[in-house]
Amino acid sequence: MNRVEQIRSALQAAFHPDLLEVEDDSHRHAGHAGARDGRGHFNVTVVSAAFAGKGPLARHRAVYAAVGEMMQTDIHALSIKALTPAEAAGG
Repeated sequence: MNRVEQIRSALQAAFHPDLLEVEDDSHRHAGHAGARDGRGHFNVTVVSAAFAGKGPLARHRAVYAAVGEMMQTDIHALSIKALTPAEAAGG
């Protein structure tokens, strides 16, 4: 399983999202100090009712917890957009 699939699987299991997008943005960081260690840069969008009542910091912490050890082994940078379904719908 590649890193995008691993991230997707971890976030799916943790949040049962209505929408989940995982983008590998590593190619844009070639030569960057963090890219030299083999870890990647990723963008994730997670729309889940699990974020209801949680502020941005709590949501980000939950996403980091979901990907767990991958932050040490596979992910150098993780850009997170974590929304409730109502927020994603513009409400």
